[in-house]
Amino acid sequence: MDAVTISEKYQIVIPPSARKQLHVKPGQKMQVVIYDNRVVLVPVRPMKEARGSLKGMNTDVPREEDDRV
Repeated sequence: MDAVTISEKYQIVIPPSARKQLHVKPGQKMQVVIYDNRVVLVPVRPMKEARGSLKGMNTDVPREEDDRV
């Protein structure tokens, strides 16, 4: 695991190994999530990349009549 240092401007550099695993590019947006006293950076991806990611998910769940349109 790599450690980072926070600069005087509160900036960090993402280590090369993490950039490779996440396929992060310069200028790419990252979502900042605070979770259980941690900072988590999640790459923002285009919606087109999500297409098919839920394939095989069971959609047969009981719903209320009001939810049906």
